[in-house]
Amino acid sequence: MGEWDAELDGDDEAGAVMRTVGRQLKYAREAAGLTQAEFGTAIGYGEEQVSSVERGKRIPRPEYLDKADEVLDANGRISAMKKDVAEVRYPKKVRDLKKVEAEAIELCAFNNSVIHGLLQIPEYASAVFGARRPPFTDQEMEQRLAARLSRQEIFDSPAATPVFSFIQCESTLRRPYGGKMVMHKQLERLLHLGERPNVDIQVMPLDRQGNAGMDGPFRVLRLKDGTTVGYNEVQFVSRAIVEPKLTPILAIRYGVLRSQALTPQESLDFIKHMLGDA
Repeated sequence: MGEWDAELDGDDEAGAVMRTVGRQLKYAREAAGLTQAEFGTAIGYGEEQVSSVERGKRIPRPEYLDKADEVLDANGRISAMKKDVAEVRYPKKVRDLKKVEAEAIELCAFNNSVIHGLLQIPEYASAVFGARRPPFTDQEMEQRLAARLSRQEIFDSPAATPVFSFIQCESTLRRPYGGKMVMHKQLERLLHLGERPNVDIQVMPLDRQGNAGMDGPFRVLRLKDGTTVGYNEVQFVSRAIVEPKLTPILAIRYGVLRSQALTPQESLDFIKHMLGDA
């Protein structure tokens, strides 16, 4: 992404966070008696960049905040803003999904196009984003890759870890995004995650006559308060589904898919066999 991400237009939540951060930085700088140019020189950034951050127009990298904390003698107060700033670096739809996932006690996902984002290794994810047409810019690629990998922190969250269920169509295991070496590493990652006691990975073989997921990828998340939320992502549209008439349908379809796919152990054996043939 280079040094900056300026894509805040239309994102009210990110804009509000960055305006607050900017005001705090401006107050600390003025209290230290420094102009924007002097402060920029001290931390190794240009005056225009300092101005943009203080106006809430650009998102500073963590090292910017650490250097500012040091130069302004803030005793950690500015560095402490890194977590909030890091969150708004990601697209809003990713932040919203990450919040829902954090509230889930069970996450279920079916995919017949690519390996699910929570399971992807960086090289595979990069290849998937790179296949997009029209292509993402380098900044957009870096932003989306960072956002995707940040969601995977849920596997090692210090909070109560949810139960995961993933059903992958066999075709997603055979489509070599990134090339054979990347795909080999990706399959090894599936084996590693699938051996965790709270993670089930199932393969839907291509020779199955029945497949309840022909309408495309979807997710079913059961939250701590008992609510069930569905999530559907198609071209140009990503949508959370909370309507009481629709969420049971998704839950039923996922249950059928579980019965149609290979069992978790059969699926791990299937992946091991694929690795042996590679």
